[in-house]
Amino acid sequence: MFNSVLSITNVSKSFLRGNKKISALKDVSFSITPGQVTGLIGPDGAGKTTLLRLISGLLNADTGQVSVLGFDTRSDSLRIQASIGYMPQRFGLYEDLTVQENLNLYADLQNITQQDRAKRFIELMHMTGLKPFVNRLAGKLSGGMKQKLGLACTLIKSPKLLLLDEATVGVDPVSRRELWEIVYSQVSQSAMTVLLATAYLDEAERCDDVLLLHEGKLIKQAPPEQFTDEVAGRVFHISSTTQSHRSLQAELSQANGVLDALIDTESVRVVMQKNQQANIAHILPNHKNITVTPIKPHFEDAFIAMLKTKSVLRQQSLKHKTDSANEDGDVIKVEHLVRQFGDFIAVNDIGFSVKQGEIFGLLGANGAGKSTTFRMLCGLLPSSSGYLSIAGKDLRDSTADARSRIGYMAQKFSLYSQLSVQQNLTFFSSAYGLRNHQQKERIEWALTTFELENYRDSNAGLLPLGFKQRLSFAAALMHDPDILFLDEPTSGVDPLARREFWERTNMLAESGVTILVTTHFMEEANYCDRLVIMESGKILSSGTPKELRLQAKTVDNPDPTMEDAFIYLIEQRQHHDS
Repeated sequence: MFNSVLSITNVSKSFLRGNKKISALKDVSFSITPGQVTGLIGPDGAGKTTLLRLISGLLNADTGQVSVLGFDTRSDSLRIQASIGYMPQRFGLYEDLTVQENLNLYADLQNITQQDRAKRFIELMHMTGLKPFVNRLAGKLSGGMKQKLGLACTLIKSPKLLLLDEATVGVDPVSRRELWEIVYSQVSQSAMTVLLATAYLDEAERCDDVLLLHEGKLIKQAPPEQFTDEVAGRVFHISSTTQSHRSLQAELSQANGVLDALIDTESVRVVMQKNQQANIAHILPNHKNITVTPIKPHFEDAFIAMLKTKSVLRQQSLKHKTDSANEDGDVIKVEHLVRQFGDFIAVNDIGFSVKQGEIFGLLGANGAGKSTTFRMLCGLLPSSSGYLSIAGKDLRDSTADARSRIGYMAQKFSLYSQLSVQQNLTFFSSAYGLRNHQQKERIEWALTTFELENYRDSNAGLLPLGFKQRLSFAAALMHDPDILFLDEPTSGVDPLARREFWERTNMLAESGVTILVTTHFMEEANYCDRLVIMESGKILSSGTPKELRLQAKTVDNPDPTMEDAFIYLIEQRQHHDS
């Protein structure tokens, strides 16, 4: 009988990338005990996915030992794989098969008898809420439903150890909560052990134990509260009655003694450098009407404090945008917008407007109609009916002119993976009409501003996720657009890269660029000036972040977060419809 469900001893793993040796893991040792949920966190490229692949027996370590359920991964990988469940980042659903056919296929692969699988299927469909959809093609499911089906396929044979590699990336808060209810029910009912890699630090905060990897090394293993205790007394809310949150956050992020500054509700959340109090006279001299309030640290504050180094972003050197609004001052205007696919109404009579220099959020559950709306606004999909104008141009008859004013960053990495960073920038600048000296100047601007010089000749597909994001962002800005569409731009990206992304985005908004963004990170909604929440193709609610949070205020929850507000409003609508 084994004492530890998983034991890692002095494990190292390297890969060859061209002629260069990349160390993914460096002398890592730890163990986890049965019946616990252990979180695995770290920046992009820290080695999380490599570690999970070693544990599942899909890779062998260069040095060291990996023991799973008492078996060595080198000699007993097949026995291990028969006993564990592993859900990778891109779980292999067969989109041309129905939900039931996918379940049957994975049951066949795991040699589950007809008698055993029937009972398990009933349990899994009840847990996931997929029973009404068993005959729907997997490709027709929403993102959240696909993830729940992937988890169900992983759990067909109730495993002793469950490995989850960022299972909730790209999933809305309601579906994310439902996924974790499924996982924790399995832990309590069958004493399952779970090791999960996650980019959501609130998920790690709910774990029994947390492993922090950085640059292939294990930095710390401890319960979440031990991480948080290290930043006690260093976290504050700072607010101003005379300055916008965005400009205050920009100043604080570069101020003396401030390690991290993040817009948080009506204030800026500040993490000070080691053992420093937030003294406004020192941080922001000559500023008045500033309020400083000590607050309880979050787990993410501890993560940032351990890994972030003080840096100054290179300025984007964008000219102040010329006026691109219509006579009402609206850069984007949507009225009675409808989009049908056959009998299915994906977008149902919605309307909103966006002013110049605003950051406008488009939120909603998976399948709510956000991406369809985005595609229509970008001129990639015609509307069935309604009115759309971009930069004062009616999209019905000025699509090409409107597109020339737009930059677009897709949810999934959509650049050319086999081309180098510079080749991608050359291609996209050419597509936007840049030539000769102007093109060369703009490419050098992108490489310098987004700190891609060292990756100039690297294939885009081999970049770390955070650098892929930088390249996508740079490509969208090559022609200095007036309007920027960001479709879940930080999906799967670690908190450090998310902060850098939003610093750059705020700089753009301050220069007059109009920004429309979708996101499943509800704390990012606080960066928006205004936003709408969509549900089933309609606008459920709209307003400033503060106005939406107030709608969810209750006696039991007097100070709701944006995620609280999102879940509350979605559930209120679902309750009303039922």
